[in-house]
Amino acid sequence: MTDGNKTISQNKAWTFVLLGGALEIVWASGFKYEQIPWLAVIGSLLFSFDLIIRATKVLPVGTVYAVFAGIGTIGTTVVEAVITPETFQWIKIPVILVLLFCIIGLKLTAEGTIKGGGVQ
Repeated sequence: MTDGNKTISQNKAWTFVLLGGALEIVWASGFKYEQIPWLAVIGSLLFSFDLIIRATKVLPVGTVYAVFAGIGTIGTTVVEAVITPETFQWIKIPVILVLLFCIIGLKLTAEGTIKGGGVQ
Protein backbone atom coordinates (compact mmCIF):
# COMPACT_ATOMS: atom_id res chain seq x y z
CA MET A 1 0.00 0.00 0.00
CA THR A 2 1.28 3.45 -0.74
CA ASP A 3 0.65 6.68 1.08
CA GLY A 4 1.86 9.28 -1.38
CA ASN A 5 5.19 7.74 -2.32
CA LYS A 6 5.64 5.72 0.87
CA THR A 7 4.62 2.16 1.60
CA ILE A 8 2.45 1.63 4.68
CA SER A 9 3.27 -1.52 6.61
CA GLN A 10 0.76 -3.44 8.68
CA ASN A 11 2.51 -2.22 11.82
CA LYS A 12 2.11 1.38 10.71
CA ALA A 13 -1.53 0.72 9.82
CA TRP A 14 -2.15 -0.69 13.34
CA THR A 15 -0.43 2.38 14.76
CA PHE A 16 -2.92 4.49 12.77
CA VAL A 17 -5.80 2.46 14.26
CA LEU A 18 -4.48 2.96 17.82
CA LEU A 19 -3.96 6.69 17.30
CA GLY A 20 -7.35 7.02 15.62
CA GLY A 21 -8.97 5.21 18.56
CA ALA A 22 -7.23 7.51 21.03
CA LEU A 23 -8.46 10.54 19.10
CA GLU A 24 -11.96 9.09 19.12
CA ILE A 25 -11.83 9.24 22.92
CA VAL A 26 -11.09 12.96 22.66
CA TRP A 27 -13.89 13.86 20.24
CA ALA A 28 -16.50 11.55 21.76
CA SER A 29 -15.77 12.86 25.26
CA GLY A 30 -15.82 16.39 23.89
CA PHE A 31 -19.48 15.98 23.00
CA LYS A 32 -20.31 15.71 26.70
CA TYR A 33 -17.62 17.58 28.59
CA GLU A 34 -17.15 21.31 28.09
CA GLN A 35 -13.55 21.08 29.32
CA ILE A 36 -12.58 19.84 25.85
CA PRO A 37 -12.47 22.78 23.39
CA TRP A 38 -14.68 22.47 20.32
CA LEU A 39 -11.67 23.00 18.03
CA ALA A 40 -10.00 19.94 19.60
CA VAL A 41 -13.22 17.97 19.07
CA ILE A 42 -13.42 18.86 15.37
CA GLY A 43 -9.69 18.37 14.76
CA SER A 44 -9.56 15.01 16.52
CA LEU A 45 -12.72 13.86 14.71
CA LEU A 46 -11.29 14.64 11.27
CA PHE A 47 -7.80 13.33 12.01
CA SER A 48 -9.10 10.09 13.58
CA PHE A 49 -11.13 9.25 10.49
CA ASP A 50 -8.22 10.14 8.21
CA LEU A 51 -6.05 7.65 10.13
CA ILE A 52 -8.74 4.96 9.99
CA ILE A 53 -9.20 5.44 6.23
CA ARG A 54 -5.45 5.04 5.74
CA ALA A 55 -5.41 1.89 7.89
CA THR A 56 -8.22 0.28 5.90
CA LYS A 57 -6.06 0.44 2.79
CA VAL A 58 -3.93 -2.30 4.37
CA LEU A 59 -6.09 -4.02 7.01
CA PRO A 60 -9.61 -5.52 6.85
CA VAL A 61 -12.17 -2.73 7.22
CA GLY A 62 -14.42 -4.66 9.61
CA THR A 63 -11.56 -5.43 11.96
CA VAL A 64 -10.22 -1.87 11.80
CA TYR A 65 -13.59 -0.36 12.58
CA ALA A 66 -14.31 -2.81 15.42
CA VAL A 67 -10.94 -2.11 17.06
CA PHE A 68 -11.33 1.64 16.52
CA ALA A 69 -14.82 1.66 18.05
CA GLY A 70 -13.72 -0.62 20.89
CA ILE A 71 -10.84 1.66 21.82
CA GLY A 72 -13.23 4.60 21.78
CA THR A 73 -15.80 2.76 23.88
CA ILE A 74 -13.31 1.66 26.50
CA GLY A 75 -11.58 5.04 26.54
CA THR A 76 -14.72 7.13 26.86
CA THR A 77 -15.95 4.87 29.64
CA VAL A 78 -12.67 5.41 31.50
CA VAL A 79 -12.88 9.17 30.94
CA GLU A 80 -16.42 9.20 32.29
CA ALA A 81 -15.38 7.15 35.33
CA VAL A 82 -12.58 9.62 36.08
CA ILE A 83 -14.56 12.82 35.49
CA THR A 84 -17.83 11.72 37.10
CA PRO A 85 -16.98 8.75 39.37
CA GLU A 86 -20.22 9.11 41.31
CA THR A 87 -22.23 7.99 38.26
CA PHE A 88 -19.92 5.12 37.24
CA GLN A 89 -21.46 1.65 37.51
CA TRP A 90 -18.95 -1.06 38.45
CA ILE A 91 -20.85 -3.67 36.42
CA LYS A 92 -19.27 -2.03 33.36
CA ILE A 93 -15.84 -3.43 34.23
CA PRO A 94 -16.54 -7.09 33.26
CA VAL A 95 -18.33 -5.91 30.13
CA ILE A 96 -15.32 -3.77 29.18
CA LEU A 97 -13.00 -6.73 29.80
CA VAL A 98 -15.07 -8.90 27.44
CA LEU A 99 -14.92 -6.13 24.84
CA LEU A 100 -11.15 -5.86 25.29
CA PHE A 101 -10.80 -9.63 24.85
CA CYS A 102 -12.82 -9.45 21.61
CA ILE A 103 -10.70 -6.55 20.30
CA ILE A 104 -7.51 -8.50 20.96
CA GLY A 105 -9.02 -11.53 19.24
CA LEU A 106 -9.95 -9.48 16.18
CA LYS A 107 -6.46 -8.05 15.95
CA LEU A 108 -4.86 -11.49 16.25
CA THR A 109 -7.12 -13.02 13.62
CA ALA A 110 -6.56 -10.11 11.24
CA GLU A 111 -2.83 -10.72 11.36
CA GLY A 112 -3.27 -14.44 10.84
CA THR A 113 -1.53 -15.39 14.08
CA ILE A 114 -4.30 -17.74 15.16
CA LYS A 115 -4.13 -20.98 13.17
CA GLY A 116 -7.17 -23.01 12.21
CA GLY A 117 -10.68 -22.05 11.26
CA GLY A 118 -9.49 -20.79 7.90
CA VAL A 119 -7.23 -18.10 9.35
CA GLN A 120 -3.66 -18.52 8.21
